[in-house]
Amino acid sequence: MTTDVMIQANGLSKRFGPVRALDRVNFEVQRGEVVGFLGPNGAGKSTTMRILTCFLSPSSGSATVHGHDVFDDPLAVRRSIGYLPQRAPLYTDMSVWEYLRFAAQVRGLDDSTFKSRLKKVVEVCGLAQSLNKDIGTLSHGYRQRVGLGQALIHDPPILILDEPTSDLDPNEKAEVIRYIKEIGKDRTILLSTHNLSEVEEACARAIIVSKGRVVADGPLEEIRAKTGSVRYVITLDERGGEAGKSAPKSAEVTGALQKLQGSNAVRELPTDESVLKFEISGAQDGDLRADLFRLAVGQGWTLLELRRDAQSLDAVFRDLTRKDERRDRGYDEPDEDEDEDEDETSDLADDEDDGEDEDGDETSDTADRDEDSDEDSEARSENRKD
Repeated sequence: MTTDVMIQANGLSKRFGPVRALDRVNFEVQRGEVVGFLGPNGAGKSTTMRILTCFLSPSSGSATVHGHDVFDDPLAVRRSIGYLPQRAPLYTDMSVWEYLRFAAQVRGLDDSTFKSRLKKVVEVCGLAQSLNKDIGTLSHGYRQRVGLGQALIHDPPILILDEPTSDLDPNEKAEVIRYIKEIGKDRTILLSTHNLSEVEEACARAIIVSKGRVVADGPLEEIRAKTGSVRYVITLDERGGEAGKSAPKSAEVTGALQKLQGSNAVRELPTDESVLKFEISGAQDGDLRADLFRLAVGQGWTLLELRRDAQSLDAVFRDLTRKDERRDRGYDEPDEDEDEDEDETSDLADDEDDGEDEDGDETSDTADRDEDSDEDSEARSENRKD
């Protein structure tokens, strides 16, 4: 079955006891897209990936990969994907070559195909010096390379990568990201990572989840614009200004910037130089550069840098997930989605009461036991009517 929609989630929910890890998640990934899948710890990223790779079944909703339903046709899904979990489960008593050969045999590759694919995997993952070493003797970084190798060995059309650069050194990370960009031209890749700079380098689109819900989905430029603000960076010489003017102090500058009309938020940035650096957020349709310049001149500050740019992806990420993070830390805040949460609680209660949705077999098993109870209820109802 061919389709341009390579990965699709429809109303995907997953509960672990009373905990709802995923809450009606919906998204699509098209053929040839490299999509960053972002969220804080506990947001539901790994749970979503385990459902898409057929390691978990959803509590409700559906998901398809390469046109195959993850519940009805899991073998076809697994043939279509290469999956790297956050911690790749490896057979440590095997050598690297033995493990990759085993992975190729499981995938149904013949000897000639395995040899040609092994050459490419060794080049990409940097395993030439490790092929004859036992996996148990390798560092975490090299084990991650082996895990990436098994995901690539059968040349799948879809890659699902959960923290692929975890435990890699900067050179290794750069090489993996370079390869992701290269193969993303003719493959579909869902990339989960906490390193937002990797997403900005390798992906044109991102999906951000928080507490099991999709809070943003779209091209990076659209996501950056979600806060409706732009970012200004101003750098001042901390050693002094004009003659007769005292050197600027952090609190003094912060207060002046906060009073500036159009300034929404001010944050001092760390620096190891003899300078003061601040980030100011302003409205997207405004421009504070002239006002910032005049403020510096009026105060006699030596202005070293002034620039305006779009909100960084990490700033937008913090804005979109800050409310859930504060809840985890025990802060009570007015919740704009309170009614929605109450509806969710009601839905949860309804779902738990409705055994047919998720526990059809159990409902069937208890139907006979409930018949007598139903008859008693009907009798009580007739008595009330009388």
